[in-house]
Amino acid sequence: MSAVPQSSRTVLCVVGARPNFMKIAPIMRALGDSAVLTPYLLHTGQHYDAAMSDGFFEDLGIPRPDRNLEIGSGSHARQTAEIMIAFEQVMHEVKPACVLVVGDVNSTVACALVAAKERVKVVHVEAGLRSYDRAMPEELNRLVTDQLSDLLFATERSAVGNLEREGIGAERVRLVGNVMIDTLRANLDRAEAPAATLAAAGHVLPADGYAVLTLHRPSNVDDPRVLRPLLEAVRDMGARRPVVFPVHPRTRARIEAAGLAPLIAGPEVMPLAPLGYLAMLGLTAGARFVMTDSGGLQEESTALGVPCLTIRDNTERPVTIDEGTNTLVGSDPAALRAAVAEIEATGGKRGRIPEFWDGRAAERIVAALEAWL
Repeated sequence: MSAVPQSSRTVLCVVGARPNFMKIAPIMRALGDSAVLTPYLLHTGQHYDAAMSDGFFEDLGIPRPDRNLEIGSGSHARQTAEIMIAFEQVMHEVKPACVLVVGDVNSTVACALVAAKERVKVVHVEAGLRSYDRAMPEELNRLVTDQLSDLLFATERSAVGNLEREGIGAERVRLVGNVMIDTLRANLDRAEAPAATLAAAGHVLPADGYAVLTLHRPSNVDDPRVLRPLLEAVRDMGARRPVVFPVHPRTRARIEAAGLAPLIAGPEVMPLAPLGYLAMLGLTAGARFVMTDSGGLQEESTALGVPCLTIRDNTERPVTIDEGTNTLVGSDPAALRAAVAEIEATGGKRGRIPEFWDGRAAERIVAALEAWL
């Protein structure tokens, strides 16, 4: 751990899981260029796979954390509580001017709650996104974090409207754009070639192109009665265009427990181990289309102009539908098959790049922080 800064301009930045890493990278760079703010990076260790975590820090050029709480896995309640207990001690040591949290994972809400109770200002990056589905833990994390926050940075105009309807004053909200897209634009030239990614896993790049699949949400993978028909549909579609499937560890465990591993073997589906950022970026950029239940991939595919089919009934990122390349298909295999057939026949949605997705969101965030603090 580095020496603890004792500055009234210290911005204590929190990351905890893979989605946070892509969001914090451009913010740390912009804070590093600031003449008046001092960044302090804390990793809660919620993402407990050390190899994957280290790989993302290296890929994205994120400085080593000043502190890693190494919390690890557990139930939502246990994980959140353990983060809060450990983070409270860090707050007393660092004495930051504000705590900056990103996204919607358990680390986000846990650290925001501790900071608010310690009467330290809370800054939320990616505020105001709403799926209106409270069965999603992330939705509860977003709602609570936004109510606790003193300064809220939004990625799209719908998020600003959500915050206004929830009684959060306009003076606390800034529309700055999407830091995920900052990271994408900064690294696109460095993305790993799909052929190399596939070769490393023993696959050959399909001559006529490929689709990408990611699945990890409990609503899609926990119940074999839902998961089996989805994987059967993917395998059938892969007979026309092979499907590259980086398999989340939790999803792989569910597939194996349900005896469904044969559905993701063979030429139709190419299973991969979880990928680093640069490999996944190259794979997405080169895909004919994407099928996913990930929020971040909805945004990245829109920025890349790649058609996206979201295997969910809702999305907290409506701009990807209204302006981007995204289409909601739910978990119905028939709807997924029909949407894929439409893409194959017409080329699919191309959309346009949403407002402020120009790769400079982090610069706007740090400029606002400098003025605010």
